[in-house]
Amino acid sequence: MRVLVVEDERRLAAAVKRGLEASGFAVDVACDGVTGLHMAREGGYDGVVLDIMLPGLSGYKVCAQLRAEENWVPVLILSAKDGEYDQADGLDLGADDYLTKPFSYVVLAARLRALLRRGARPRPAVLVAGDLHLDPAARTVRRADADIELTAREFALLE
Repeated sequence: MRVLVVEDERRLAAAVKRGLEASGFAVDVACDGVTGLHMAREGGYDGVVLDIMLPGLSGYKVCAQLRAEENWVPVLILSAKDGEYDQADGLDLGADDYLTKPFSYVVLAARLRALLRRGARPRPAVLVAGDLHLDPAARTVRRADADIELTAREFALLE
């Protein structure tokens, strides 16, 4: 599954990227709201992890703009803003979930998987293109009669 992380703190963005990749996600990073909005619009992501306090365009505005454009990509806000009104605002603007910093990578990955299960587009159990067969459930790839070994990132990109 392809995920976009929009986070301006570069060290945290890199850590989130590593943590999600270790859980099998293919991850791209944007470090400001304008770039994040553009990538979310154009990138065909399965989900977006979005900070609120971003340069250029706030996470609130990024989320609201995506929803105004009827872009229903699942959005999980990951923010240091932990007040109940901050969380309510994010959810009311269209976010699907809200997790506060500091956070557990185990919980972040689990909540993201839950969002992606709910927002998954219908597709066949095994994806086929010519003689290439990809089974997302078993996480296997075959071309003709040969098994192909892929890293988690390669598998996610191919999927």
